[in-house]
Amino acid sequence: MRALGERPELLVLLAIAGLLYLWALSRNGWANTYYSAAVRSMSESWHGFLYGSFDAGGLMTVDKPPLALWVQALSVRVFGFSSLPILVPQALMGTASVGLTYDFVRRAFGRVAGCAAGVALVLTPVTVAISRHNNPDALLVLCSVAAIWFLVRGLEDGRTKWIVLSGVMIGLGFEAKMGAALLVVPGIALAWLWAAPRGRGLLDATRQLLTAGAAMAAVGLAWPLLVWLTPAVDRPWVGGTSDNSIWSLILDYNGIGRLDGQLGGPGGGGGGGGPGGVFGGESGPLRLLGQSLGGQVGWLLGVALAGGIALLVVSRLRRDDRRSGWLIAVGGAFLASAVAFSFAQGIFHPYYVSALAPFAAALVGAAVGLALEGGARGRVVGAAATVAGTATTLAVLHATGAMGWLAPVVGLAAAAVLVVLALPAPLAKLRTAALAAMLGLLLLAPASWAVQTLDHATSGTFPAGGPADAGIGGGPGGRGGPGGGGPGATRMGGGPGGPPGVAQRGPGAAQGGFGAPPAMSQRRGQGGFGSPPSTGRGGGAFRGGPGGGGMFGGEQALDEALAYVAQHGGGTIAVSSQQGVSASIIQSGAQVAGIGGFSGRESEVTVEWLADAVERGRIRWVIASGSGGGMPSDGRTGATTAMGAAQQVGTETAVDGLYDLQGAADALRALE
Repeated sequence: MRALGERPELLVLLAIAGLLYLWALSRNGWANTYYSAAVRSMSESWHGFLYGSFDAGGLMTVDKPPLALWVQALSVRVFGFSSLPILVPQALMGTASVGLTYDFVRRAFGRVAGCAAGVALVLTPVTVAISRHNNPDALLVLCSVAAIWFLVRGLEDGRTKWIVLSGVMIGLGFEAKMGAALLVVPGIALAWLWAAPRGRGLLDATRQLLTAGAAMAAVGLAWPLLVWLTPAVDRPWVGGTSDNSIWSLILDYNGIGRLDGQLGGPGGGGGGGGPGGVFGGESGPLRLLGQSLGGQVGWLLGVALAGGIALLVVSRLRRDDRRSGWLIAVGGAFLASAVAFSFAQGIFHPYYVSALAPFAAALVGAAVGLALEGGARGRVVGAAATVAGTATTLAVLHATGAMGWLAPVVGLAAAAVLVVLALPAPLAKLRTAALAAMLGLLLLAPASWAVQTLDHATSGTFPAGGPADAGIGGGPGGRGGPGGGGPGATRMGGGPGGPPGVAQRGPGAAQGGFGAPPAMSQRRGQGGFGSPPSTGRGGGAFRGGPGGGGMFGGEQALDEALAYVAQHGGGTIAVSSQQGVSASIIQSGAQVAGIGGFSGRESEVTVEWLADAVERGRIRWVIASGSGGGMPSDGRTGATTAMGAAQQVGTETAVDGLYDLQGAADALRALE
């Protein structure tokens, strides 16, 4: 609180961030229904909570570690199951990231530079989107930013506790999104070894760094070790794997496979990587400025690059310049993220670039700080930032087709600023005003996109900042360009003209809470942040109709199966796709589990595993009429083998596609 009183600009920054991230938040409904369904399941069972189970029966985990979902599930336990207890913690995480980014830039370049970095981050469209959404990226960003903040504190006095705390934050980031958290590690390690000693010596710095590494490993591997050490029969199957191994999830599905190509990604079969595609467009050095990613994070990348290069030239990485370590850490995180995201060949989605945003914003702040130093150096940095920022802004405007009138204005303004920078020294104040005006103009487009994010539901599987047609596909026309389904269809899931997310099965209950959408069934009754929303007519991502594979035969088929099972002894129903049944879990806590992973193609459970689940009474029923969602030609088989075995030995019921496996465990094993 003392810092807020001494630095009122920080208070203003936090207020703006909070306003953007919390405004009309209930509009986003359940956001990613996959995670919201898991949160409901985890909030109702401590066993499911511990292992990150998607379903209440604890049959299969989600395909990420559970830390972000733990936060949401605990919030739900306190305030009741509705959308705001899930989403508000995300908004608070985004706001905290802004404050920390401001502070670690301020410590190196002053309050004005810190404020510029904070503003740049607040107005980055993808930051607004993920701070209003329940994907784990908001927590990943917060942990990464906190790791840098602790590192910067450590570079000031060299105390071990700061670098250890930095390691702890990286470990927590790993528990949120695994390998994505490690992108900050090279820069932090090099910065500490290069800049931290200050008379202590390299051996002491290495010892401190190893201690931090041990802390990072202890925190980051705590949950994976728990899963590894628990017998497979006593925990859920590890979602996203074919061998039920947590190490496969870490190293392959959420690790190297994301970079060098994997089944289901553009580099491993399945397509979708073209311009404006689900995978962020064609990989390459200009990917971050393209149709899918440019509008999310690309606007000020030129200013960030200019700031980083200028700082490299000015500091020359001298150990006696405290900015050297800052540059190695922040610039290292920026470069590692930018390169990884530009060239990733595996499953990569546009909102992943939210992890790049704080480091780009920090380098924007560094550029501002260097330009404010005045003299010839300040003019050169200002000119470089103006030219580079103009170039990336024009590139993104062209790629997205947005705000066509702005391009000539930015070009003319940049020319005018370069003229002003060439004026004699007595006009220094005019130069400062011109640079400030230029930065404001460069911020206009991302600010517009940031505000437009509030005008529509940022829901579905792939959150995106900007106008409603800037989701999957990006740019005018949205998904697939003109005729792509209209604003209601551009964010993957959702019927025409309506926000995507949970399908509504019937009249909602009365309106509950200020600004809350219609209520659905609620485990703890009305109260706590208003009532749970229903979010439009369409299905969630990858949900298909009859024969569409996203679920199996659509909502009606599942309703019939649930009604039949309730009248014939109950028990868990196994289907292919987790996402396909997320609405049912959200709405009623249905005892249903997707055993093929998110879309039905990610997790290849064995027939032996299914037999064990049947024998232990964890599964009795199977709906085997769908093959899973995703892309039929991407090479993944998911639960196809297990479903086929269930069809062979199960007893057909009166519901089409529903099989009763009671007493069929031995028959399933005989098929192996």
